[in-house]
Amino acid sequence: MAPIQSIERAAAILRLLSGRNRRLGVVQLAGELDLPKATVHGILRTLNQVGFVEQDPESGKYQLGAALLHMGSSYLDGNELRTRALNWSDSLAARSGESVRIGMLHDSRVLVVHHVFRPDDSRQALEVGALLPAHASAMGKVLLAANRWAAAELVSEGLPRFTAETITDSERLTSELEEVYDRGWAADTEELVVGEVSLAAPIADRRGVTVGAIGISGPVERLMGNGTPRSDLVSFVRETARSVSRDLGAIPW
Repeated sequence: MAPIQSIERAAAILRLLSGRNRRLGVVQLAGELDLPKATVHGILRTLNQVGFVEQDPESGKYQLGAALLHMGSSYLDGNELRTRALNWSDSLAARSGESVRIGMLHDSRVLVVHHVFRPDDSRQALEVGALLPAHASAMGKVLLAANRWAAAELVSEGLPRFTAETITDSERLTSELEEVYDRGWAADTEELVVGEVSLAAPIADRRGVTVGAIGISGPVERLMGNGTPRSDLVSFVRETARSVSRDLGAIPW
């Protein structure tokens, strides 16, 4: 059976929008695909109607839509993510000396699917199954930065305050998420719990889609130095996230 050309073209557009340049205009897409602008515009209009793409009102450019991203988030379940990350998360706990958590987006919050205790004799509580506020946690910021539809939903619901440092302004959150996306890691400094800091980095699958986050958490005095997150700990977290991503089939970088 011959392939359906319109579906092939729509799939090609979606693949381009899922790449490094995640926001593209009609002219750019038409040039990349060597198609007439009218044809590309018609496909985009249909994809927009079903929620698979969204158009930025200011720039006029297109990006992947909420419906498609929500479908993609179910591709990898928490059990598989946890299984692939078991050894790496244990190693991160040993290297950093702090507790490690792995999380996924769940209804605009972060579901903790794996938790490794801090490697000392202190009393700790297992957090698997806990739901963390996405805007006030490092893992949440990483996940929101890669899934802007979830950030938009969260903002529409309101950003509750947990400490004096919690981000509750939508513009400030948007700016923070842009920075997180560009640098590849996030931090929360006493934004959820007074005296506690967390650092996190994204985990990607074979499609290059961010499907989870891994991070460490601990007291300010251990995770911060001169008012900023310790660079060695940031490196440990990012290296671990890359290792898990490679195990999930992501292209090494």
